Amino acid sequence: MIKPHGSEVLNPLYVADDELRTKLQGEAENLPSIVISSAAAANAVMLGSGYFNPLTGFMGLQDALSIAENLHTTDDLFWPVPILNVVEDGSAIQPGTRIALKDPNVEGNPIIAVQTVEKVELATPEQMELMTTKIFGTTDEAHPGVTAFNSVGNVLISGPIEVLNFSYFATDFPATFRTAVDIRASIANNGWSKVVAFQTRNPMHRAHEELVRIAMEREGADGAVIHMLLGKLKAGDIPADVRDASIRKMVELYFPNKTVEITGYGFDMLYAGPREAVLHAIFRQNMGATHLIVGRDHAGVGDYYGSFDAQAIFHNEVPDDALEIKIFEADHTAFSTKLGKVIMMREAPEGHEPKDFVFLSGTKVREMLTAGEALPEEFARPEVAKILMDHYQSAD
Repeated sequence: MIKPHGSEVLNPLYVADDELRTKLQGEAENLPSIVISSAAAANAVMLGSGYFNPLTGFMGLQDALSIAENLHTTDDLFWPVPILNVVEDGSAIQPGTRIALKDPNVEGNPIIAVQTVEKVELATPEQMELMTTKIFGTTDEAHPGVTAFNSVGNVLISGPIEVLNFSYFATDFPATFRTAVDIRASIANNGWSKVVAFQTRNPMHRAHEELVRIAMEREGADGAVIHMLLGKLKAGDIPADVRDASIRKMVELYFPNKTVEITGYGFDMLYAGPREAVLHAIFRQNMGATHLIVGRDHAGVGDYYGSFDAQAIFHNEVPDDALEIKIFEADHTAFSTKLGKVIMMREAPEGHEPKDFVFLSGTKVREMLTAGEALPEEFARPEVAKILMDHYQSAD
């Protein structure tokens, strides 16, 4: 199986031993505590799950700046986005102490992890701006990732963590949430050697379905892992439970049995375009995938990134030896009325014009579903469209 990023074996930070975890939980109850941000809690879940291997905890300021500038830590580990615990006020936190990190996303703010504090550092406005610019390619506060990154403070608390639980992800999505450890075990149990990963924060329409099929066929993959984001999104995005139901129905009806694993991970969307695409590649390698589909506007939002910037970064900024996972570069995919099937548009035979493809904007899709209008079967499987329609009409 493909090796994890940066190490020979996976190093999840979740305390899996029940006795040790109970003991740590008791210790944590008596430690100084802080309620961390949603982003930091999601980082803790990813660290606990093994997705952020080989990291041992939250990064300090120098690593954050180094990653922002040149995609490497100060110890020369290739990494695209700083993994941080940022707070507004760190005056009560002392280096060398242990603190309990409380979950902002679960009622009662239970302790999600214990951190051994190495440094408490204040990032200057100039340093925050540099990181924002490099990570997101913009400082525009209308960008949801920029707003989230700059709204939690500028005090970085670094140091290793021990993770006690997986927040609300394991309880709210028990059939879908999986750690990198879990997915590696599933891949091994399935006997798969080549595995395609598909990232999604949206429901999967016919174009997405066919893209997974195309990638599997061309890469000679034994199976695919549909890996959906279960964390916080921007306003207007489809809730995770609705996406989950629609994807499960699509796989059940339109893929051969035992060729696709439906899974999810606990992370808040960054909308960081190219940088986030590279992060996606790293944690898909950590979960055992050999290929990641990177398509048009991967991890993007609005018009902040070029349509294929998330592919270009792998050619222009990622060193050849940085990752073992391979990228399947996908074009925009749509149903050709001339051919009667979904194709990648760059592969359309001569003579195809825009009118020969079935296109629906996101706005048009939402309008039709809200109005109870059936989506064209060329665009969405009817069983998937019904799940989405029921959601929009119940929310109206």
